[in-house]
Amino acid sequence: MKKALLLTALAAALSVAGFAQAGEKLVVAATPVPHAEILELIKPTLAKEGVDLEIKVFTDYVQPNVQVDQKRLDANYFQTLPYLKSFNEGKGTHLETVIGVHVEPFGGYSKKVKSLSELKDGATIAIPNEGSNSGRALILLQKAGLIELKDPKNALATPKDIAKNPHNFKFRELESAMLARVLDQVDLDMINTNYALEAGLNPAKDALVIEGSDSPYVNFLVARPDNKDSDAIQKLAKALTSPQVKEFIEKKYSGAVLPAF
Repeated sequence: MKKALLLTALAAALSVAGFAQAGEKLVVAATPVPHAEILELIKPTLAKEGVDLEIKVFTDYVQPNVQVDQKRLDANYFQTLPYLKSFNEGKGTHLETVIGVHVEPFGGYSKKVKSLSELKDGATIAIPNEGSNSGRALILLQKAGLIELKDPKNALATPKDIAKNPHNFKFRELESAMLARVLDQVDLDMINTNYALEAGLNPAKDALVIEGSDSPYVNFLVARPDNKDSDAIQKLAKALTSPQVKEFIEKKYSGAVLPAF
């Protein structure tokens, strides 16, 4: 009888423990490089703290936010604050930043010219078609002296917001994930660093124009208001801003990705 009671109690304890462990599971969306690579690095650390991290890899910037908002995912790690604000405003979502992790200096690449001065009048420049990324590309082109915007600080600028285009550049607007695929079809290609890295480009060496280390476009861990302060999310945030991650970023990406902490 005592043995039976003991086994029942043990089974109950294991059930509770299993439930608690399952409650610590986190499903996080990320783009392949560098986000998913960084998350893979810290999986063992989180496992020791009782957090089972599952990484869902996406190649676009929309579904990771949609699925977090729908509670199909717990969090995501791929975006900047201007992009998140633009997404929330456009989709009516209320996602929030948890912590900033790194900066990916945005750059312009070409297979047709070796410097910006070689761009001919009427050259075609490919830029992202998402509001904040479009603005980011155009602001960088303005800093390089190629165009002038009506508002130099407009993070949501589009080609319609160009005040002066003395060389009559043509702008081809595409989804960010598509930009690297048209590199040999345009004269200058403005590509997010994560997609540039996936395409085998080295931003530090291959970019003809690139943001500096003072870029305000930090990549954030993002979650919902109802879970951003949870124990598991906070453990993830701490792991993402650990000395281990900082060293990994500095060594692996050689300046193409910069720690933001």
